[in-house]
Amino acid sequence: METSKYLKDGMQAYAAQYTKMVSTPEFQNFSLMIVGTMIFLYPLNIGFYQIYRKIDLKEKLELGDLLVGYNGLNFFKYIGYYIFWFFIYINAAQTIILGIVWVIATVFVAPLMFFTNKRIFESISLNFKALRMYFLEITVCVIVAFLFKYLGFALFFIGGLFTFPFWNAMIYSLYKTVFSEKS
Repeated sequence: METSKYLKDGMQAYAAQYTKMVSTPEFQNFSLMIVGTMIFLYPLNIGFYQIYRKIDLKEKLELGDLLVGYNGLNFFKYIGYYIFWFFIYINAAQTIILGIVWVIATVFVAPLMFFTNKRIFESISLNFKALRMYFLEITVCVIVAFLFKYLGFALFFIGGLFTFPFWNAMIYSLYKTVFSEKS
């Protein structure tokens, strides 16, 4: 907000003010706190998968289901994956296309890690196999889920709390369709 008043002076003035603001220690600390919070909250996504599974199996839901990603040593597995995923995404997202490719290339990694106890690179390999077979379906679903999730934030802000789980529901639904755990 502070730097936006410099837009009327042209892009160079805006870029200079933005660069000055980003280089302050306060902004850098704030950025690190935001990233740390996102990393710590990632296991909640795993909890959504547990909830969706219990709904499919018609089991009783509990509050602990949402926090299942924080249980035991698996917490570090999910945190490690998200750090790996996030730092590649931050660099790839600058090109927009590579960011989208990275999201699509890793869409099933978390459910595979949670439901089948696969490792990160094994899950990425299985994700690529699924992409070869269901590329169009996966791409369309990712785009729709992305739009629904972020339009909820953009249009209703507080409604974003209700549209946020849609992304995880879409991933779970696709996962259930593409992968069979019976073997």
